[in-house]
Amino acid sequence: MTSPPTAAATALSAQDIHKAFGHRVVLAGVDLSIRSGDVVGIVGENGAGKTTLLRILCGDLSPDRGSVTIDGTFSHCPQHPVLNNALTPFQHLCLFQEAFRLRNLDHAHELIDQLAFADHLHVPVKVLSGGTRQKLNLVLALMHDPDVALLDEPYQGFDWQTYLAFWDLATARRAAGRTTVVISHLAYDIDRLDSVIQLTRKVAVVTEGASR
Repeated sequence: MTSPPTAAATALSAQDIHKAFGHRVVLAGVDLSIRSGDVVGIVGENGAGKTTLLRILCGDLSPDRGSVTIDGTFSHCPQHPVLNNALTPFQHLCLFQEAFRLRNLDHAHELIDQLAFADHLHVPVKVLSGGTRQKLNLVLALMHDPDVALLDEPYQGFDWQTYLAFWDLATARRAAGRTTVVISHLAYDIDRLDSVIQLTRKVAVVTEGASR
């Protein structure tokens, strides 16, 4: 007699999240539960509160009401890269290596090779294209191999090959039991996701994706 499969652990959960800016209500009672090892998309119209929700999930913004629980290490890749224009990508890596207390940059260099921007490591960020800045933004978020990655439109500015490389990274994270949450506006991403959180009327509706 075989045992039933063990339910996946919960990597991230949020209960009754409310957020308003003045009289404008952005989130009203959002609940969600995300399984370990899943690749999850957050979708919704402009102004639905996707970025606000992600900022609350990572602790960058406090909700007016509600709570968030994350199991393990996490990272946040903001929609707009927050980089020092005077530093090179390699100098950014060294700073984040210290911040994350990493022994080496092996995983960072693996990510750089996959995203194909090793040739730009030693030039100032100010001369990089928007797409290359976004590659660095993503590497800084993933270089410590976090248990939960919260990514706000992480591939904007990518060419098609780099876009596909991003999904290879997400698939590898799934295989390693890591959780990836992606804000997306692209309908053809859906088949790559285990579930989709659609923000509508300031609440969350969860549907299963084709990958699950």
